[in-house]
Amino acid sequence: MRSKKVSDADVVVVGAGNAAICAALSAQEQGARVVVLERAPEAESGGNSFFTAGATRFVFNNLAELREVLDVSEQEERSVDYGIYTEESFFDDMARVTQFRCDPDLTETLVKSSRRTLAWMKQKGVKFEPMYGRQAHKVDGRFKFFGGQVCAFWGGGAGLVASLHKIAKDLDIAILYETPAVALVQENGRIVGVVAEADGERFEIRAGAVVLACGGFESNAEMRARYLGPNWDLAKVRGTRFNMGDGHDMALRAGALPCGHWSGAHAVGWDMNAPTFGDRVVGDGFQKHSYPFSIMVNANGERFLDEGADFRNFTYAKYGLDVLKQPGMFAWQVYDAKVIPLLRDEYRIRQVTKVEASSLEELAGKLEGVNQQRFLETVKEFNAAVRAEVPFSSVVKDGRGTRGLAVPKSNWANTIDTPPFQAYAVTCGITFTFGGLKVSTNAAVQSVAGKNIPGLYAAGEMIGGLFYFNYPSGTGLVSGAVFGRIAGAGAAQFARKP
Repeated sequence: MRSKKVSDADVVVVGAGNAAICAALSAQEQGARVVVLERAPEAESGGNSFFTAGATRFVFNNLAELREVLDVSEQEERSVDYGIYTEESFFDDMARVTQFRCDPDLTETLVKSSRRTLAWMKQKGVKFEPMYGRQAHKVDGRFKFFGGQVCAFWGGGAGLVASLHKIAKDLDIAILYETPAVALVQENGRIVGVVAEADGERFEIRAGAVVLACGGFESNAEMRARYLGPNWDLAKVRGTRFNMGDGHDMALRAGALPCGHWSGAHAVGWDMNAPTFGDRVVGDGFQKHSYPFSIMVNANGERFLDEGADFRNFTYAKYGLDVLKQPGMFAWQVYDAKVIPLLRDEYRIRQVTKVEASSLEELAGKLEGVNQQRFLETVKEFNAAVRAEVPFSSVVKDGRGTRGLAVPKSNWANTIDTPPFQAYAVTCGITFTFGGLKVSTNAAVQSVAGKNIPGLYAAGEMIGGLFYFNYPSGTGLVSGAVFGRIAGAGAAQFARKP
């Protein structure tokens, strides 16, 4: 279907990632004619969703509820400890990591809708798989999950995007690639369509309602510097090159109320030599998230954060900023042979910045950009401070910390003394920005006057008010799906109004 032949729809969805396609599927369920606009070409479509590892976070109180999302065999039931993840735990995790700033109403909607939304996706044909390699370790011969997460979308983000796009196409939902929305059409305060662009020409698509689900402004170096601050323009971008903040700009011009942490972002430790934007072959493999078992040192050869403050699920999305603040905007994660078997799969990819040595002195000489003498002193001081009398356990916060250090390590502290030694160089990789639009619990975009803008809805990274400073892993895709589904249904219902 050529873009210029599409002149009207009941609902226009801007974006083609997880939140957007969930919105499109939901709107069609309500009987709406849906058109999806995607800035990227088809070969690069899917937004940031494509580049995620696909982790999910949802409420389940028992195995029966878990099975609403994840297929669990009888053999797995006997050999795996999945634990539970209650509403209270989800609320507590969201509040704690956002310093109690997350919008309570949006958070309640997210938490209470999490499992049934993923079950809805499963009914549509989306598949899930357990995260043995990332969220479980064997304890006494039995896999034990930790951190409140047990499963991911099958095939990660790439698998999720492929699945959602296939489902949409099978349902004859029109997805127009290389066709960005460049403006909202507003009449008498109501959104009545969009101005789109294709082949260098602009044209109008009239619609009863519009859903903005086209990501944050993380790909836009100018907006990163403007809103996030100095040196953010130099950060690597983990995902798509197409999330340029267009949705934010369009909505603000239409009178939407900015909301959330506009100077905050999800940012992680990312391979120092990764490309400027995400690589669709390597995907999420440039992340380096086994740091709780490491010591991280900067160019001065010194530790600068508590690697074991919490499970990586609750620290990884803020530690990218800590790395960005270091001299040269890089750090090295250092491991010894005792913990190397615990490293996640991303440490074994071919495209990795890694050094290995049989002695600490040899390793120091290979840590490019690091003060060698101070590094060796740091390791000696750290080793002497480890509370070796406390048992080590990788699946709980074990309390095996340090004593007497200016920068403590709270859990999983092990002496760095057993060769071979390995170190991995990381910089800051930005995933998505936290600042967005004020929305109601039915995903309707609100104006500066505090009222819904008629006909305008938002989902995914467009929503402000959920995440501040930090982020519980696996929440983004679930949030996108939850509010995408809500936005699509709300847009379809509104479109029927005269």
